[in-house]
Amino acid sequence: MAEALTLALVGGTGLTELGAPGETIDVDTPYGSPSAPLQLLESEPLRLMFLPRHGNPHRFPPHRVNYRANMWALREAGADHVLAVSAVGGIHSPYAPGTLALPEQLIDYTWGRDHSYSDSEDVPLVHVDFTYPYEGPLRRALLASAEGISAEVVDGGCIGVFQGPRLESAAEIEKAKRDGCDMAGMTSLPEAGLARELGLDYAGIAVVSNWAAGVSGELLSEDDIAETLKEPMVRLRNILRELIGYLAQGRKPL
Repeated sequence: MAEALTLALVGGTGLTELGAPGETIDVDTPYGSPSAPLQLLESEPLRLMFLPRHGNPHRFPPHRVNYRANMWALREAGADHVLAVSAVGGIHSPYAPGTLALPEQLIDYTWGRDHSYSDSEDVPLVHVDFTYPYEGPLRRALLASAEGISAEVVDGGCIGVFQGPRLESAAEIEKAKRDGCDMAGMTSLPEAGLARELGLDYAGIAVVSNWAAGVSGELLSEDDIAETLKEPMVRLRNILRELIGYLAQGRKPL
């Protein structure tokens, strides 16, 4: 691990900005342009970068995000650790709307996405271990930071990653529940797998914005989802502030 820690935050729905705009970093990648120029928010004693996954303004749907360029750009800019924020639907208790969760597992229901860097004869074929997609020092530091300010988070859970941009059907959610999913999202894959291929310490924090389709018996509304995200996003920012302070004090991830 590098002496000077560099933490990259990937913002999802509801988090397209983080703090005052800082220096921007343009990174060319073999896979095209990332969703937006990287923002360098802090440089001493901790380098803190921010990348809005869907662009700023929010414009790239989940199936059109250039995940390969995003992860490549973060690594090229020096990121050691990547913390990804994503909005999800809750499939059952305790993943109710307004909950913050630190997922442990993923199931992929997407299709047609560029999900690996090993996709041509010119690139070495790599079979990375993906047994525990989120496990690593950053996840443990994030959990410790939440505990440090008595912020309630659910430790664990499996996200079923759907194609989007439409929301899921009730039958799809019922199948995901039978498969063992606790939450439904759209962006954790291929992002987590690409980060693993690049050797990045990747952790995720999921913000439950709604009950998934069919769970509550009510139809889903984008306006309701946006309203529900407001309060947990405040708690999320408090946890991020604690995590940044934790790392800035020279306390490396556990």
